[in-house]
Amino acid sequence: MEIINLTERNSIMNRFMAELRDKQYQQNRLLFRNNIRRIGEYMAFEISKTFTYKDEEVVTPLGTSNIALPQDDVVVATILRAGLPFHEGFLSVFDHAENAFVSAYRMYTNREHTEVGIHTEYMAAPSAEGKTLIIADPMLATGGSMAAGYEALVKTGQPKHTHIACVIATPEGLEVVRQALPDDRATIWCAAIDPGMNDHKYIVPGFGDAGDLCYGEKL
Repeated sequence: MEIINLTERNSIMNRFMAELRDKQYQQNRLLFRNNIRRIGEYMAFEISKTFTYKDEEVVTPLGTSNIALPQDDVVVATILRAGLPFHEGFLSVFDHAENAFVSAYRMYTNREHTEVGIHTEYMAAPSAEGKTLIIADPMLATGGSMAAGYEALVKTGQPKHTHIACVIATPEGLEVVRQALPDDRATIWCAAIDPGMNDHKYIVPGFGDAGDLCYGEKL
């Protein structure tokens, strides 16, 4: 399985990441959501380079033009709720894509909040059979939510290829996803890979809770 860390390729995305991490910028939820969305757009463009293309004839007002167009049937899936602005970024590029949504969230399983379980509650998705499946979730911390989301989505059919897209990942989370997905039909895309997590399973240095920063704190 290929893991692509886009931070290794200097681009304007570095500016988006710097603002996401900066606690002063984080006070503006609109800016935070916009940067998550823009990273989704950038990542979608990079993923599009892996698609299958075929020359097709397009009729213009003055003649015809042959253009190589993507042939993949795309499903963009998102882990609620933090994934919504990330999903919007992908959808603004893959505007013909089908959409899927999975509610998978962490639950602390001990009083000290150091052990985490994953609860999957809701899913709305088309069949993924033979399609290019993109699962977008900003934070790949323990990897549990992403693995659970993937397992739920492939019950609707086996995709041709799966792209896991995240803003920040940890080595531990990457390993969990690597074990859950087929090596020959999956790629992981990250805007950054951080060293690890704290005792409460938050990515360090990370940028905090993506859902809370996008939409406000939850009860």
